[in-house]
Amino acid sequence: MAESAESTVNTNTESENSQATQASTSSPESFGRIDDAGNVWVRDGEQERQVGQYPDGVPADGLELFVRRFLDLEAQVNLFAARLSHLSPKDIDHTIDALRRSLVEPRAVGDLPALRARVESLAEVAEQKKQEAKAARAKAKEEALSRREKIVEAAEAMAAQDPERIQWKQSSQKFHNLLDEWKQAQKAGPRLDRSVEDALWKRFSSARTLFDRHRRQFFSALDARQAEAKATKEKLIAEAEELSTSTQWGPTSAAFRGLMDKWKAAGRTSRKDDDALWERFRAAQQRFFDARNAANSAMDEEFGENLSKKEALLTRAEAILPVTDVAAAKAALRPIQDEWEQVGRVPRADVARIEKRMRAVEEAIRNAENEQWRKSNPETKARAAGMKEQLEALIAEIDAEIEAAKAAGDEAKVAELTNAKSAREAWLAQVNASVED
Repeated sequence: MAESAESTVNTNTESENSQATQASTSSPESFGRIDDAGNVWVRDGEQERQVGQYPDGVPADGLELFVRRFLDLEAQVNLFAARLSHLSPKDIDHTIDALRRSLVEPRAVGDLPALRARVESLAEVAEQKKQEAKAARAKAKEEALSRREKIVEAAEAMAAQDPERIQWKQSSQKFHNLLDEWKQAQKAGPRLDRSVEDALWKRFSSARTLFDRHRRQFFSALDARQAEAKATKEKLIAEAEELSTSTQWGPTSAAFRGLMDKWKAAGRTSRKDDDALWERFRAAQQRFFDARNAANSAMDEEFGENLSKKEALLTRAEAILPVTDVAAAKAALRPIQDEWEQVGRVPRADVARIEKRMRAVEEAIRNAENEQWRKSNPETKARAAGMKEQLEALIAEIDAEIEAAKAAGDEAKVAELTNAKSAREAWLAQVNASVED
């Protein structure tokens, strides 16, 4: 829009300059005369008026002074035309008013009606420029308003965040940047209406106040939580240091596991404090476990010979398997178990392995004994014999039905009964095996 206005002004200015050039072809002196009484007259449109007088005699260049005054006025108009595209609306109005006043009845000789007409022509061009400049200012003002509103909306959005989820360092810097952006827009951009700008600033200021309040509250609560966590961890450290000299390895190990669970549940303090507290807690914990490991190592060395003895006993026990005679197996295992108890403890790393092997031997003998009892149980045998008689009677009935179906020529029935008989015969075979055992 500004380029359009400047182009229009330049085009009109060129036209005005062309008219001025054409007018200048008519000599300004041709619009003036000096009468016999020494009076200087100018032809101003349809009338002639006096603009000066020479009471002491007319000089040879009597019109030159008045022509020069006209040329000065013309130069002012030309200068206005040349600067029109760069003047503010206020300067345009001021200059046009000044030119109009200077051309009301100037004491000058020249084509005054043409010069006045040119000023009015320039005034029309200037009015167009003022309207275009006004529209440009309105657009710039609208854009500035939109920019300020976006700044305010961004500030309000930040202030509305959940304080527990805000990244305070980054968000604080973003809020600072928004404030700088507001100041820059206020300084460099077009001025907004006072009421509009005050309302927007009130919203921005309220958002900043809310953001700062949330930040203070968050860090105040954080300080309280960290102080509580620090106090809790100090107590846990005291307990850990008291336990660090215990030689009750099993119960104390369990106690340390409980302390670790409480430590994790206590929450965090500041990074610096948390690292220092953890080092103290870990040191107490490490003292206990180092002592326990040293004791276990000494015990492992002491129990190394026991391991060799128990492995020899395992070889003897595993030789009993598989069990063919339960009574003989139990008799053979009993002295091995007695020696096993007398040998005593073995290194911790080997306890589970050798205990598992011994339990496997004991379990095999126990299973063999249970199976023997199951087979020799009179009650079980009686139930099996009864089941055998029932199955044999049922199979005999199915045989009779099969013969009847064959006589009737019912092949489908024969096939169905044959399948049923096969199933009962399979059950009978199992029962017979149980009875024979």
